[in-house]
Formats: sequence, C-alpha cells, structure tokens
Amino acid sequence: MHIQELPILEKIKNFYIKQGLTQLYPPQEEAIRTGVLDGVNLLAAIPTASGKTLIAELAMLTSILKGGKALYIVPLRALASEKYEHFKKFSEIGIRAGISTGEFDSRDEWLANNDVIVATSEKVDSLIRNGASWMSGITVVVADEVHLIDSANRGPTLEVILSKLQSNKQIQIIALSATIGNAGEIADWLKARVVTSTWRPIELNEGTFFKDVIRYKDGTNKNIEQVDRDATVNLVINTLMGGGQCLVFESSRRNAEASAKRIAKAIKHILDKELLLELKQTAASFRATSETDATIALAACIEDGAAFHHAGLTTRQRSIIEDAYRKGILKVITSTPTLAAGLNLPARQVIIRGYRRYNPNYGSVPIPVLEYKQMAGRAGRPTLDPYGEAVTIVKSDKEAEWVENNYLHGEPETIWSKLASEPSLRTHILSLIVTGFVQTTEELNNFIARTLYAHQQQTWGIQESLQKVLVFLENSKMITRDDNNFYPTELGTLISKLYLDPLSADIIVSELSENSETCDLALLQVICKTPDMRPLYLRRADYTWVDQFIKRHYNELHTTQAETNRQLLIAQQSSAENKRVGVDYNKLNDGDYEWYLAEIKTAALLYEWINETPENDICTKYNIGEGDIRNLSETAQWIAHAAGEIARTLGYPQAEQMQKLTERITYGAHKELLPLIQIKDIGRVRARKLYNAGYHSAKQIANTTHAELTKVIGPGIAEKVLDHLNHLQNG
Repeated sequence: MHIQELPILEKIKNFYIKQGLTQLYPPQEEAIRTGVLDGVNLLAAIPTASGKTLIAELAMLTSILKGGKALYIVPLRALASEKYEHFKKFSEIGIRAGISTGEFDSRDEWLANNDVIVATSEKVDSLIRNGASWMSGITVVVADEVHLIDSANRGPTLEVILSKLQSNKQIQIIALSATIGNAGEIADWLKARVVTSTWRPIELNEGTFFKDVIRYKDGTNKNIEQVDRDATVNLVINTLMGGGQCLVFESSRRNAEASAKRIAKAIKHILDKELLLELKQTAASFRATSETDATIALAACIEDGAAFHHAGLTTRQRSIIEDAYRKGILKVITSTPTLAAGLNLPARQVIIRGYRRYNPNYGSVPIPVLEYKQMAGRAGRPTLDPYGEAVTIVKSDKEAEWVENNYLHGEPETIWSKLASEPSLRTHILSLIVTGFVQTTEELNNFIARTLYAHQQQTWGIQESLQKVLVFLENSKMITRDDNNFYPTELGTLISKLYLDPLSADIIVSELSENSETCDLALLQVICKTPDMRPLYLRRADYTWVDQFIKRHYNELHTTQAETNRQLLIAQQSSAENKRVGVDYNKLNDGDYEWYLAEIKTAALLYEWINETPENDICTKYNIGEGDIRNLSETAQWIAHAAGEIARTLGYPQAEQMQKLTERITYGAHKELLPLIQIKDIGRVRARKLYNAGYHSAKQIANTTHAELTKVIGPGIAEKVLDHLNHLQNG
C-alpha cells in the first residue's frame, strides 16, 4: 500500500513522503485494514524492525489532528528518551512532544501543552495517582514492549494501568509487542484486534557457530577464516571486512567488558586512518566524562573501534557510545541482554556468546526463547544491510543441536500475568483506594475481574492475597474499613502519591517512631531496609569488611533481629578466637543475617558517597560502575525524600534531617558544599576545590575574576560558570 492511499490528512502524507517513506510494510498495511485509524484497539505482535512504531504514529497523529492527545508508554527511561527524540520530528507539522520521567510525586502539569507525551509505566502510574489533569484529555495510549507485562518487576504496573484505562471508552489502546505465544489471548483481554506476522524488511539468517563454521537453520553452512583463537573475534572481523557492524551479547558485565577489550585489540589494524581519527575524538569525549579506571579502560577500547555497554555506565557515557555506533564510527558493541530490551541499535550481525543467566534459586539457566528472539531480532539494519545474521557460539555439536531446537526453531513463551504477588498488590490496591477508583469490596473485585490475571485464571486464586494486603494496609493505618467500604487515611494518601511501597512506608514509620534521635548513617540504613531499595549483591569477600564496618559504627546503627541472631550465633561458637573476631562464615547459614549484611553494605556505599569518597574508590571497593552509583543514589534520594514527607506529616523530629540528607544523597557531598554544587558545571569534586580555596557561595564566585577562578577549576569551566552566574544575575 502506498502512503498516498491512506485515509489520513494530506499534511501527514506529505510529512512521511518528505521523510522518504512512501510504501507501507505488509504488517503496517494489515493494521490499517484492521481499523487502527478508525479508533479500534490493536495489538501488533511482529518482529523487531518490522514497523511497529509507524502503526502507532499514524493512529496518534490521526487522533491528535482531531483534537486528541497521545500517551506513549515505554518500559525504560532510556527508551523514553529515544522515543522522545524521535517524536520531536512532528514539530514540522505543528505537533509537540513531551517527556515525563522525573519525580514520582509530581503532576507535571506543564505537559498539558504537548500533543504526544512519552513516559515509563511507573511514571504514568504516578501521574494517575497524583491526579494530573491533562490525563483526562488522552485519546490514544500506546503500550510499547507490552510483552514485558510478563516481568515480575515491571509487569504488574503496566497491567494495572491498562486495566484502568480500559474503563475509559474514549481511549484507543495500541499495544506493540514482540512475537509472543499467546497474542490472541492478550488481544482478547484488551478488547483489541490483533496483527501477527513473521515478516521482516530484510532476511534474518539464524545459526550456530562451532569449529569455524556457521551452521544456519536452513541447513546451509558458511566457513569463517580463523585469524584469532577467539571465535567471537573471527566472526566480528569477517563482518567488519564486509562493511557491517556487530552486536555481541554476553551473559555478564564482566564478560562483556573482557570481550570488548579482546575485540578492540584485534580489529584496530583493519580500520582505516580516517575512522581511527574519528574514534580518537569519540574516545576523548568519553574520557572527559569522568576519571575512573573503568572510564579510562573503555575509552581505550573506543579508540580501537569497540565498546561495552551496560547499566554500570552513566547516561552520558551510554549516549556517547550509542551515538558513535549509530553514526557508524563505532563498529562493535558488547553488552548484556538488557540492551536487546529496548534501544534501537541494530547490527548486520548479532553474536550471542552467552545464552545462560545466573538465577539465585536455580543457578545457571537458559534464557527464555522470547529473550533470544529479542537479541536475534536486532540483526539487520533496514536500508543499510543486505541481510541480518544472528549467530550463537557453541562448544559442541550436541550443544549446537540443542540451541537449534530450542532457540532457532523455538516458539516464544506464553505471557502470564504477575499481578498476584503481594508486593504488587500492596501498592496497587492502596492506589486504587486512594484515587477513589475502588471504594467497596464489590468495586475491588470488579476491578480485579478486568485484569489480565482474571482473564487467564480464576479470581479465587488471588482472594487470599487480597485479604492479606487489606489487613496489612489497615493495620499500618493507611486505610480504614467499615463493612464493605474502604477509606484512605492521610498517611495512606501520602504514601500512594509518593509512589512508595506500603511496606517500605511501614518500615520507615516504625524506625522513625522508635528512634527519635538518629544519625545520617542510621537513616541510610533505614532507607536500605526498605523493599524499594534493592540491596547490593553480597560477595564472599565482603563478609569480613562489612562485619568490621558494623563493629566500628555499632552505636550509630539500628539494632535488628538479624543482628541479635548474629550475637547468638557468635556466642554458640566454641572457639575463643571466633568469639573475638566474629562469625565463622563457613558455618554461618543464616539468610536473615546475609540480608542484613547486604543492607549494611548498601548503606555503607551511600555513606561513602555523601562523605565525598572518590567515585573511582567506590567503584573499585564495591565492584560496581558509575551508573550503578547514580542509580543507587537516585533511588535512595527518592526514598529519603518520601521518608522526610512521612516524618513531616506524622510530626516526627527527623523531617528536617531527612531533607538535608536527601540533598546530600542527590549531590554526593557534605552539606557545606550544597550552595556550590547546585551551580551548573560544578560537580562534587570541583565544589570541594572551590570550597577549600575559600569560595563558599555562588555570590563569592560571581564576584571573582576569571583569572582567579581559573587557578581552581581551569579556564574553560571558569568561563562557563561565570557566564552562567552573570546570566542569572542579569535575568
């Protein structure tokens, strides 16, 4: 179907023709014939790069130009930023795009001026809870990557959002999904028509690689020249010599980093001088982002044409890598499978080097077929590659056969609701009561009946969990009940709007009420006790130093049942030496105490962060990346802010202390640096240099000379800071 045949406004047609789009792909054409432009709900379950986004765009633009508003829901912040940048192109036809990924307790009313709003599932849920007025104008909702409703972490939130939105008959729901095993069932739940297809714009060749031979699933073979002992390197060089780019998926961060270093060393000699110059410039930009050992090591890889990419990098660092890759400057990215979940970084060849993942309950387990398909689907760049190739490296013919049967010819799994877990029900039932969405037992049961869980299973299976959660909310003074009616309390309303797990709030209330006089470390410990704060992984090497940390700060920390259990365990040790130094960790098998140690380890990291320990030292000691520090501090900042609001509402004395701690967590600094660190281009390191040089306020800096400021922070930054402060002073 030619775009001129579409029943849409001429300015939309002309916009896409100007973009170079004239012909629709078969799945897009099927979606049009199914009625997506007429307002019907639609589930499009089609492969990566087969044009899902355009289906959503056409429906959104059609509705917007009739006076409507579109909400585009994504699972990840990084994907939200990518889609927002993509949708900004609509400004050419007078359509404004906005993005909302910030604080969870705000309404973001400024978004009312936008026609397309991009947000994560959690942010949309938060906006609904906080009563954002512009939400009432939404006419189209797009749920991207809807198959992630199967995720235990993110799935329940998306399921509840879509269940709520279905009650509004003016809203058209468009769900975009990878190929899944039960597309029809998901479509039935959404009261949607379904478009499924295996069509791709370019051919995808899937195979296994063993002993220098790719064995494709169609039975053909391809020999790869052995130029290195590393199978990955041989595949990469073969693809690069043909003008392609590669994505390499590894099972862990450590493997991704090691793989990038090996590949970079091997491919440098086959890259031309002009490209090496561009890579050198990219590496210099990357090196300027920080001074950690990991940054220096990755910059060296980038200079030679390869990079690793994972959540341990900062947003800025990931952006530099992604931009260089999209421009064709960077030839190879190695990553964990998380990259396949959202970002649009296709390659001619996808190499899957690790298809197993560690599960704390089962050890090393194979990834789901759906996850394999997501990785393989990144192969093949429309208009750039003649084909796409997804190759899984194996170590034997037997393993090759297993991969072929289970992945290459495997069917994606059925998507199942994860709503029935008590942690999910806690937060969402409270939200339903606070927003007035349900006020009685009957209304609660009616809502549950509209969920995917009820569509897939009998609702009696969730009743026991519902009752447990309602009792918990009542005992925690977040709701009250009489007969069959529910009423939110002031505390319950606050907790819902803060987007806090009610159990986290209950822990905070308990700790603050029992410990009126407390120090910052103890408050960090409270934050790290909550289920909203995922603790750091506890390595065997951590036991000794964390135990020593507890002993040093014993009078500052809150005593817990786990700590009491630990003392009993020590007392039971027969060895006097064990009593002196602590627990015999070879004999200790106490899950509660291990959880306590992980909680203290996480609090210790945050304690070092707010006390200005250099990031490189934190990264080395805790075996994490700068991106991990940012993620942990952002989560801790949110919980600290919430704890401060709870303390203020309940009249607890720690409210002001929590506010100051929130600021320290935000910037990773002592309180005396806060006036400086809020100045643009001044981070925690430069703020400390300025403070030590006698600059204690923005006014002092604004009144100094460029020459004097240069002595402290260098000429370039000095100029930027002075220009910024002068601009603020002059309005």
